[in-house]
Amino acid sequence: MKILITGALGMLAHAVIDELKDENELICTDSKELDITNEEKVLEKVSNINPEYIINCAAYTAVDKAEEEKELAEKVNSIGPKNLAKASKKIDCPLIHISTDYVFNGEKNVNESYKEEEAVAPVTIYGKTKAEGEKNIQENCDKYYIFRTAWLYGEGNNFVRTMLKLGKEKEEINVVADQHGSPTYAVDLARIIKQAINKKIPYGIYHTTNQGFTTWYDFTKKIFELANISCKVNPVTSEQFIRPAKRPQNSKLSKEKILNQGIEIPDWEDALKRYIVKEIK
Repeated sequence: MKILITGALGMLAHAVIDELKDENELICTDSKELDITNEEKVLEKVSNINPEYIINCAAYTAVDKAEEEKELAEKVNSIGPKNLAKASKKIDCPLIHISTDYVFNGEKNVNESYKEEEAVAPVTIYGKTKAEGEKNIQENCDKYYIFRTAWLYGEGNNFVRTMLKLGKEKEEINVVADQHGSPTYAVDLARIIKQAINKKIPYGIYHTTNQGFTTWYDFTKKIFELANISCKVNPVTSEQFIRPAKRPQNSKLSKEKILNQGIEIPDWEDALKRYIVKEIK
């Protein structure tokens, strides 16, 4: 199967390429090889390649920086997906796009989780541009998968690697304890994508994080436990850790819809164990 992958230098793309490379013909492009914000170039490239699937891993994910770089975030997260959607429709090829929990306002009661059909209500530039990207895809092509994820980690710089480093350098650290969600291993998200392709699940929006929920505080404690790090973790509130872009109190995404399609999704603790074993080798 011929698959075009955009954003090939990113964390998720690395995992997707590794997962799909043995059984498929992958055409992997970075921003220099394919500028997804250029409609003409996208149409030309996609038409020439004529892939059976497009997987868009390109994204502007600097949540805080996006508050200052709105135009760039909009180009990559909103205009880019629109261009890919138009191109995918032109050649009748399904588009797989990765979105985020930030399309919601994050204010739902933490005892509940967001379902796919709920109205989006982003409060940050990052969230707004990602929500626009989702809308642009829905309006410009028929065959699409929008996979919303959260708290992603994998190859390269990420929260787990940062905590491992800080835990070895410091005697204690402060971590927010009132934000709830699901840590998601990029390898597992790549496997979800592979399963969705192989099973040909119905097109639409799906929530795709690892199973189970936690807080950043408890996540950090589990990281240190698994890595045998003795650094003390102090719980703090979001108000004590102000950032340029507001963080969701509730990033819990319901996986019921995708699980009903027979997709297997590991628990976040199982995923973290596998990642840390790989990291500390």
